[in-house]
Amino acid sequence: MAAQSYAARFRQGRAADVEAAVGRLSAVQLDSISAVERSHRLTLTCRVGRYPRGTVSRLLEQGRLFEYWAHEACLLPIADWPLHRYRMVASAGAHPWWGNIIEREPELADQVLASVRERGALGSRHFEGTGSGGMWQLNKPAKRMLEALWSAGQLVVAGRQGFQRLYDLPERVIPAEYLDAPVPSESEYLRTLCRRAVTARGALTEAGVVEHWRLRGGVARIRPHVDSLVADGLLDRATVGDDGPPVLLPVGAGESPEPTGSTFISPFDNLLWDRPFARRILGFDHLIEVYKPRPERRYGYYVLPLVDRDRVVGRADVRADRAAGRLVMLAYHPERGRRSTAPAERALERLARVLELSPAKA
Repeated sequence: MAAQSYAARFRQGRAADVEAAVGRLSAVQLDSISAVERSHRLTLTCRVGRYPRGTVSRLLEQGRLFEYWAHEACLLPIADWPLHRYRMVASAGAHPWWGNIIEREPELADQVLASVRERGALGSRHFEGTGSGGMWQLNKPAKRMLEALWSAGQLVVAGRQGFQRLYDLPERVIPAEYLDAPVPSESEYLRTLCRRAVTARGALTEAGVVEHWRLRGGVARIRPHVDSLVADGLLDRATVGDDGPPVLLPVGAGESPEPTGSTFISPFDNLLWDRPFARRILGFDHLIEVYKPRPERRYGYYVLPLVDRDRVVGRADVRADRAAGRLVMLAYHPERGRRSTAPAERALERLARVLELSPAKA
C-alpha cells in the first residue's frame, strides 16, 4: 500500500508531479468512462492532487509521457520508450484486435502517414467528411489504420482533444535520445518489465507481473528471467506464511511508513490490477460492474473502492452531476467488520474538492 503513494490529504499538483507519478507507477491505465472522471485522472489525482486540465495532453505533446499498450492502453514514462519499442517491432502491423491491417491495406497506410506528415497531428475525425473520395470516405478503416500504425510505433499519440487521440510522427514528438536508442533484446525487455512492475507495486507474484503488463506466454515465459534477477541480486523472492505463491520484492525492501488518509480510487487503479492478489493480501474482492447489465450488478454502475490508510474498507457508487455542480454518493457498501462511514465521507469531500464539485449523498 505504501508503494502506491496515495496522498494523505488534498493537494495541488503540477505537471512535474503528474510526470513523476507515472514514472513511479510504471503505467497508468486509460479508460473513456467519465461517470465520475476519466480513470487516469482519478488514478493521478489521488496521488498528486488536483492538477490543471490539459496537463496530460501537454505532457504527451512535449514528449514527456507517451501512450502505448501495457496493462491496457496506458500512459507511460518517456524514459521507457526504448523498452516498449521491443513490442512495437515484434508486433509491427499486428494490431491486437484487427491483425496485420497495415500489410493488408498498404495504400491506406501510406495515405494516412502522408496526411499526418503533411498536415501535422491529426485525429480520426480529420479523416471524416464529404470530400471527393479516397481515404476521406473511409471513416472506420482510416480510424483502424491510425490505431494500427500507433500500435506498430509508426505514429505516436501527440496529445488529445477531449478524449480523442491526436496522432503524429514519432520524430516530431519523441526526444531523439529515446527515439534513437537501440531496441532491447527479449531478455532485456522481460527482465526490465519484471523489475519495473515489482518496484512500482512493492510486492507481486510472478502471475501479478504477467497481469501488470498483460504479457503473452504467462508465468512460464518470465520465470527464467525472474530466476536470473533473483540470482543477480536485483529482486528478492519471499515465501509467505499463507502457503500461497512466493512474492517478489524490490531488493532491500524493509518496513515502509504506514499509509495515512482516506481516498476513493479508480476501479482501474494499479492497486487492483491483480485481483487474486488483492483478495489474498487485502481481503478485498474487487468487482468491475460498469460493463454488466443493471440487474446483474451488486454494488452499482461506477463503483470506487475506498482506501483508508493501509486497507480497502468499502466501495461507493459515485456519480458526478456536473450540471448541478454536485458529486453524489448514491450508495456506500462497507467491507465486513467496517461500520464507520467517516472514511467515506472524508474521501467524498476530498474527491469533490479535486473535481471542484459539492459533495452530496443520494
